[in-house]
Amino acid sequence: MNGGGLSREELIRYGRHVSIPEVGMEGQRRLRASSVLIVGAGGLGSPAALYLAAAGVGRLGLVDHDRVELSNLQRQVLYDTDSVGTPKLASARTRLAGLNPHVAVETFEARLDSGNAIEILEGWDFVIDGSDNFPTRYLVNDACVMLGTPFSYGAILRFEGQASVFAAPDGPCYRCLFRDPPPPDLVPNCAEAGVLGVLPGIVGSIQANEAIKWLAGIGEPLAGRLLLIDALRMEFRSLDIAPDPECVVCGPEPSVTDLIDYERFCGETGGEAATGGEGGAEDGAGTEDTGDTMEDVDIDVHELKRRIDAGERFQLIDVREDYEWAICNLEAAGARLVPLATLPAAVESFDASEPLIIHCRSGPRGDRAVEYLRAVGFDHAVNLAGGILAWAEEIDPAMPQY
Repeated sequence: MNGGGLSREELIRYGRHVSIPEVGMEGQRRLRASSVLIVGAGGLGSPAALYLAAAGVGRLGLVDHDRVELSNLQRQVLYDTDSVGTPKLASARTRLAGLNPHVAVETFEARLDSGNAIEILEGWDFVIDGSDNFPTRYLVNDACVMLGTPFSYGAILRFEGQASVFAAPDGPCYRCLFRDPPPPDLVPNCAEAGVLGVLPGIVGSIQANEAIKWLAGIGEPLAGRLLLIDALRMEFRSLDIAPDPECVVCGPEPSVTDLIDYERFCGETGGEAATGGEGGAEDGAGTEDTGDTMEDVDIDVHELKRRIDAGERFQLIDVREDYEWAICNLEAAGARLVPLATLPAAVESFDASEPLIIHCRSGPRGDRAVEYLRAVGFDHAVNLAGGILAWAEEIDPAMPQY
């Protein structure tokens, strides 16, 4: 051995890292001595695993229980056509060993739940959450907070993605941003709504980048910030997130100190609520055929402005999150904030005699909300096509966009 503990072969392999002053020999040694667990070996976990293995992280863990399907190959780059039908972890282990034999790969072919999460997540320096459902996200968050292990979060849907680092010292956790999970019938998965194949590559690579920075002790982590990615417009925006002093998990007086039944908490029955390939971005929501025409369920921003200017009576409901409302809103036009997760509890406060106009950022969450509202009897609920983004672009160019 030479080169500060790195072999000659390793010095060549990691030469482009070692030549970066911020990384250098010491940073590469730290990577080799570090460990990362990836929950979900799918769209997000695939690029994260490949780049972490290539970077020389010494110990890499993968949690998944699925088999490779043909539909995975559009975005899950750990696998190839010959892998279809085989367990994901077997294929992943072979691919990662071929990429870098210096990395010790550990696999957990299990469905992560409250009974095994602490045992599986304990002892890792960093965790990457590449799961595809809300029960697992809340489970990973709570377990990491309890273990004191930081993790990188990623979510994707259609053309939009999100990323952050949670459970870092003095930083917020996932529950600080999303206190309550949305009702399962209001949020689709990627199979329903679709996802651009390259998007999980972008978000998963960002998650790997955050892990590498954290382990090497360089740069500024995404802790305390939420990165929003719009691949269709090719725009990135970073929003500050503050720790919630009333957070039930990471707050000064937490009420959740043990892992709970997360499928019940999220209103799910189990099914696919385990570790999977990629997560639906909170901004996204798909639509299903309700039997209505688009004219029945949508209005455009010009029609909304006409109704506002004419003084017509209607209820304008914004189903975004608190942090989005703080950036821009239509409160001056009478908008009321009802985050999508709280919609079922809020319907009793709506006036059934007045029209409901729903809006989100760009439209998809509004679509889902209208489906739900019509299903529970609000037959004249409509969605604002294009959401508040269309309003900013077509009606009020001075309004902040994100």
